[in-house]
Amino acid sequence: MPTRDRAPHVSVFRPGQLSEVAGPIGVPEAERDVFTQSQALALFNPARVWEQLTPVTLQDDFLAGNGLFTNPDDSPAGTAFALLRTRILQAMAERNWRRLGITSPSHGCGKSFVLANLALALARRPDSRTVAIDLDLRRPNLHALFGLSPPGALRDVLEGVQPMESLFLRVGRGLALGLNGEAAADAGDLLHGPDTAEALEAIETQLDPDLMLLDLPPALVGDDVLALAGKVDAVLIVTDGTKTTARDLRACEALFEGRIPVLGVALNRAQDRGLSRLRYGRG
Repeated sequence: MPTRDRAPHVSVFRPGQLSEVAGPIGVPEAERDVFTQSQALALFNPARVWEQLTPVTLQDDFLAGNGLFTNPDDSPAGTAFALLRTRILQAMAERNWRRLGITSPSHGCGKSFVLANLALALARRPDSRTVAIDLDLRRPNLHALFGLSPPGALRDVLEGVQPMESLFLRVGRGLALGLNGEAAADAGDLLHGPDTAEALEAIETQLDPDLMLLDLPPALVGDDVLALAGKVDAVLIVTDGTKTTARDLRACEALFEGRIPVLGVALNRAQDRGLSRLRYGRG
């Protein structure tokens, strides 16, 4: 892969790097060394950073066609996602966690569908901030569920080549979407790298969300999810009631044991309508 130059104004991803271009929140150039100077960190105003994100409007009819619920009263499934939101918020707050990865045993279980609905449910809370990022880098799909066109490749943000605000989109006042418009064949290597850890830390610092939802690759397909050990606080495993086996679930739990806490298991496509069969409290 050819070497690409880093964006000169992306000091937030490289400790010790000073900006040559003033950042969007007005931090003086000499104070942009945000991870080595505590004074610089104090200058970050998340509200102003949110205003720099490109605003987009979601189309309710399109969302409904993809099974996404903007109104919890629309169906029993909408109510179930509101319940899922509350239980996850409580469980994460009890442990002082903010980064939740959402994965599945295999492709096609509906993990992105669950994440998208959960993100919408979280964003309905007044004065809240939620960040959703598509880290299934080999098969990015979150943008299609929302009906949006990604501004670029997420790897450019993860590697510090482009600033976060060049790619992240804002829905309303409290939902930020980090979408990906380019599949990455070297996803495992990219997620293993220190740049990804620094980028996630920078995103959390700048946006100060209540919760970060990370759409992860399937757990049993490769090592991409394990590459995020230490970069996420916990995972939610989404299973498919029509095809996931107990053996698959045991394999996932064994894979994560001692590496990433499992917050719970959500059963998608259950016979009892919606996501009413949920299990929590692990990890």
